Amino acid sequence: MPRDNSLLDRVTPYDRFASGDAQIEEWLASGVRRRELSDYFGPAEYRSLSALARRAGTVRVSESVPRVLIVPGIMGSQLGLARAAPLPNDIVWLDPLDIQHGRLAALRVPASAPIVPLGVVLFSYLRLKLHLRAAGFAVEFHDYDWRLSIVESGRALAERLRALRPARVALVAHSMGGLVSRAALAHEDMGHIGRVVLLGTPNCGSFAAVQALRGTYSVVRKVALLAQETSAESLAAEVFNTFPSLYDLLPWGSCRVAGGDLFDPRSWPAAGPRPQAQLLEAARATQHRLAPPDERFAIIAGVGAETVTAVRRRSDQFLYTFTRGGDGTVPLLSAVLPGVRSAYARAAHSDLTRSPVVAAAVVDLLRAGHTRRLPSRWANAARASAEVSDGELRRTLAEKIDWAALSPKERRLFLENLNEPPHLRLRAPQRAVAPHRAVARSRKGR
Repeated sequence: MPRDNSLLDRVTPYDRFASGDAQIEEWLASGVRRRELSDYFGPAEYRSLSALARRAGTVRVSESVPRVLIVPGIMGSQLGLARAAPLPNDIVWLDPLDIQHGRLAALRVPASAPIVPLGVVLFSYLRLKLHLRAAGFAVEFHDYDWRLSIVESGRALAERLRALRPARVALVAHSMGGLVSRAALAHEDMGHIGRVVLLGTPNCGSFAAVQALRGTYSVVRKVALLAQETSAESLAAEVFNTFPSLYDLLPWGSCRVAGGDLFDPRSWPAAGPRPQAQLLEAARATQHRLAPPDERFAIIAGVGAETVTAVRRRSDQFLYTFTRGGDGTVPLLSAVLPGVRSAYARAAHSDLTRSPVVAAAVVDLLRAGHTRRLPSRWANAARASAEVSDGELRRTLAEKIDWAALSPKERRLFLENLNEPPHLRLRAPQRAVAPHRAVARSRKGR
């Protein structure tokens, strides 16, 4: 991938969001930089966040509740390069302008550049933080380098948690952040952690990781639309396939692939991007290094969205079975844990951290360990499904995007919908679905 080193000192509009969540919250509450923040969040979201920030600023932190750390999921922390003041830090993930110029190559592991976490992706997580702060909790984000293994990220989180002793601490963890939290709790001296709320955590993996390594995952394909001189397949092979975290997320245990072992390189098709054998072997042991759930745990699982719930190999392709048995990214089977109280939300994976109802349920769980705001049972009677191949997914999201030609609204919508999976026409099993009709048309300019 080409890399223009002259861009390293260029400040883009997205670099300004490396200012930190406290600064952004101050701007939201005061009305400073209204136009810039309104373009970034969207007018309606800006008004909502501004009101939340003002309300949070008037509420005193309660001494009767634990301190809360929000642990984001994979791709939920900004990554980039630290720069000396007065320049803001250099955001690489997720800066569309840098991606357009091929700078995602800097994220390869091991990296040629000193990549560091630079705060969370605020559009995804700031609303949840402000809800909890307005409820009287002292709340902080735990950003981390999500490319690294879950065990390594868990070790860093454990160090931070130890430093907070003797304060009582609660964890609210989204997606892979839940596995990072479980890896941290496997360490000693974690007795001061009182509550652990998991939002859409893939406790036995996600088939989205399979697609990411194959270059067929919607996020990889959408990001590739911005990279003018590379394809989703080359982006997967040269960058994403070097991330140990993706291998840790491959399905295991009760989520494993029938008749195959995804940690065995021989189970993968020979054509197209393939995983690295040494990273597959290293990830095989991850599941055994996670703390088992106990009475501190509670789960909120997303349901009702089109989700890959099975994969099988056919010749040199994978075939993915989509059903409504999950949140669009994590199958329900992976989100729930035996013996752990669960609540169910009709919310897509990325919306679990943006839903006011989910946020209110999280407050209940942190205070009392239970909630009545969401159902505690879920019976999915829908049997509709669709089976889609690697090849069919590669024909979607193929037209490049000129970021400079997009309006502020189009740019915001593209970033908002980055995690949105393809829309499929699911049919009941007795009615066959023609493969060419299973994959919905890709959205252009989003």
